[in-house]
Amino acid sequence: MIRPALLILALSALATPAQALKMSVWDRELQTKLGDGESTGGMFTAQLVEDYQGPVVILFALSDDEKAKGTYPTLKTRYDGVLEGGQLSVQPGANAAMTLAKFLTLYRLKLNLQPAGESLSLPGLKTSGTPTPTQAPARQK
Repeated sequence: MIRPALLILALSALATPAQALKMSVWDRELQTKLGDGESTGGMFTAQLVEDYQGPVVILFALSDDEKAKGTYPTLKTRYDGVLEGGQLSVQPGANAAMTLAKFLTLYRLKLNLQPAGESLSLPGLKTSGTPTPTQAPARQK
């Protein structure tokens, strides 16, 4: 009887939607996307361009599940900020500014910053590149 209960519990866990906070970073005119990010568990992975310097608009989007649960009750959907050399500063108040990493700690998230254009490294996935001996193609005779 325990096995069917474990199976049902495991399947229900797989069926629950993943909670994800999403971010997109745009230039002030909202014409050029300069970066994005998404949370997975307690980690927030973000990619930002490195060759932009200037004011930006930072937009956050909550999943329906997060809205219903009130996961981030004080988070606004829009913030002003500054992007310089791949480093993003968020301005949550009129005269306040803080790094994205410090801002995310307010929501118990740890930043994993990656330059735009690089592939994301996710746990359990192998990186592409030079094949390992087990991946090398077999020689044909």
